[in-house]
Parts: sequence; C-alpha cells; structure tokens
Amino acid sequence: MKKFLTARWKDLIMANYAVKPELMRPRVPAGTELDLQDGKCFVSLVGFMFLDTRVLGIPVPLHINFEEVNLRFYIKREAEGETRRAVCFVKEIVPRWAIATVARVLYGEPYECWSMGHERTDRAVAYQWSKGGRRNHLSVEIDESVGVPAEGSHGEFIIEHYWGYTDRGNGRVDEYRVEHPKWELFSVKNERIDVDFGATYGDEFAFLADEKPYSVLLAKGSEVAVYKGKQI
Repeated sequence: MKKFLTARWKDLIMANYAVKPELMRPRVPAGTELDLQDGKCFVSLVGFMFLDTRVLGIPVPLHINFEEVNLRFYIKREAEGETRRAVCFVKEIVPRWAIATVARVLYGEPYECWSMGHERTDRAVAYQWSKGGRRNHLSVEIDESVGVPAEGSHGEFIIEHYWGYTDRGNGRVDEYRVEHPKWELFSVKNERIDVDFGATYGDEFAFLADEKPYSVLLAKGSEVAVYKGKQI
C-alpha cells in the first residue's frame, strides 16, 4: 500500500470526554462499530502540530508546518482476522485553505479552514482557533513523563489507533491505515479548555463546554505515515 502523506505530529493535547454511545452512533460509518473502553464511549478534542508534511513524498510550499485541532471518536472493524481499532472525525480544523479544500472535496474528510495559532515553551503547550467571532483555546502545563502507556490502559486506548474510516456518503466508506511508533505520554496540570463546542462542532456537542474531561493527556508524537485509502 502506498504512503499518501508523511509528517511529524508533535505535542498532541488530548482532552477526552465520556459521552453516551447514543450520541455518536448516528455518525458511525457502515461496516464499523463504536469502540468502547470498559463500556465507556469517548470523544476527544485533539490539538497538535503537523510538521515536515509531504504529500506523495513532495513538500508543498507554505503547507509544510501548521496546526490542526480535531474532534474525534473511536470505532473498530473486524477484517482479515484482526480488530482494526480506528478513529473517525467529527471535524478537523487547519489554517490552510488548500489543505482543507483538497481533503474535503477529494477525500470526503470533514475539514474546515480557520485562523489558528499555537504557543510552545518548556513548560506549556497551547492552541487557538477562531472564525466568525468564535474563539477557542486549548492549553496545558506539562508535568511528568509517564512513558509509553501500558497495554489495556486508558492512555493506550486513546492513542493506539492505527486505522481511520471516512463516510463518503451514498453508502461509501473509505478505510486508511496510519503508521507510527508508540507515543510517550506526559501528565498535565492547569489545563484550560475554553471552547464553544456548540458553535464549532454542532448543537449536540454544546454540553461539552460545561463538562469536565474524563482525562487530559499530552503525547510527545512522532513521525507518521498515512497510507492511501480504499473503499470497503
């Protein structure tokens, strides 16, 4: 299978919310099912840096380093004798119009272009994204390294997904593989999540603005390869 995109993902803040499975079931692509941990259904607000980006091995000027913030949930599919644990996106936000347009039009991914920014110091990571008067902020102070999460742990459940599925409409679902080494995690403190979930992601997610996350994690990140997708 051919690598479609390579990049380095860095400083992934993951704010994870336990929600009722009924909220997400209408968004589950055909042929897949919700992936639960101990009966809990999670959605994650994820902010990170996309660095050294190349499409089919070629860097695209002005589109190499940028922020992304997405809202995602977790699904799985049984195929070829294995359980493919995967992510599915509610919305992916980037600051580059061309990236958002190509991903949305050609690949059916729910991308939008917003104004974005980030801050990184030795002690903190922060992401901001805004559009049409909506201003959102996600930040953490970095605490201690907790290493690679143990098998079966909550941290492993959140970060160890190596497949993605996209509902293209009209009954078509595409599958793609994501490749990266296991990530080192850091505990965090003094997290700030100032997000208008309703205006940004839809009225059904508005309640998250008043919810305390089940967990907030920071992953160091790594080199990543996304392989060309195929219809299932």
